[in-house]
Amino acid sequence: MVTLLGLVLLTVPIVMIARVLRRAGFSPWWVLLVLVPLVNLVALWVFAYRRWPAIDGEAPRQG
Repeated sequence: MVTLLGLVLLTVPIVMIARVLRRAGFSPWWVLLVLVPLVNLVALWVFAYRRWPAIDGEAPRQG
């Protein structure tokens, strides 16, 4: 029962991160890095400072 609850609680952030990655233009499969300790911190740093493909394709907003 505890394992099932943990699995459900782990699924929610994984789905949310996958949606963010998809909107940013990356493959949602990168979300698997969240499951690897220390690698997830490096991946977060890389995605934070790397250019996002979805943003590069947008036209500049007129204010």
